[in-house]
Amino acid sequence: MCNTCGCDSSPSQNSALSPDNDQVDLHDQLLAGNDRIAAKNKALFHHHEVLVINLMSSPGSGKTLLLEKTIDHFRDTLKIAVIEGDLETENDAQRIRRHGAQAEQISTGSACHLDASMVAEVLPKFPLEQLDVLFIENVGNLICPACFDLGQHVNVVLLSVPEGDDKPEKYPVMFRAADLLIVNKLDYLDIPSGFSVDRAEASFRKTGNRSLVLSTSCVTDVGLSSWFAWIQNQLSLIKNPLDTSSDNSSREESHHADRN
Repeated sequence: MCNTCGCDSSPSQNSALSPDNDQVDLHDQLLAGNDRIAAKNKALFHHHEVLVINLMSSPGSGKTLLLEKTIDHFRDTLKIAVIEGDLETENDAQRIRRHGAQAEQISTGSACHLDASMVAEVLPKFPLEQLDVLFIENVGNLICPACFDLGQHVNVVLLSVPEGDDKPEKYPVMFRAADLLIVNKLDYLDIPSGFSVDRAEASFRKTGNRSLVLSTSCVTDVGLSSWFAWIQNQLSLIKNPLDTSSDNSSREESHHADRN
């Protein structure tokens, strides 16, 4: 378990903490320090007009395959790079590099999330002045990654069909942080499981989040055109920050890709 954010504490330990407890103060200091570094990261991204997307989900939801599809689609139009976060191995980074994009691995060891200082340490390896989009594929975890600002512009959370359609209500902190929810692995709907995309969206709405919902399959390419269009829209907002005509419109509607 993570030894940096306190998630290895038992429920009884957490309930025993008083507001002025040293452990609570330490946690608050950790987040405050993280936020200061995240602000510096964000300033750097703004300076270079690089769109930074933080991808979060449970393990195995399809983040890396989605990135591979995205890199291939924008190969001739956008310069994309990736920061990969995992406890161990460079497996995902190697997959990204095979598609011609720069990928830098952050191996967190025992930490179950990326933090702003980890991202800041690896940023000098990227030619930010040449990039259009930088993806941060966070550690597979539906809890801690949502608590640590990395300096990103937007959070994208993936929910895959095999996980079940009530996942947002079970992990509300993560899903409340989403600027976009992707219901992924629609191809698994062919396997009887009782999963409902509509119920998944209803569960997402119960967290209080009104952000856009897309439905995709990276195996059959269903819904990917809507994902690509969303990226282009977000990038235009970074390049033209005064043009907000299309910014908030997507947050008040739900768009489902053709599931057939």
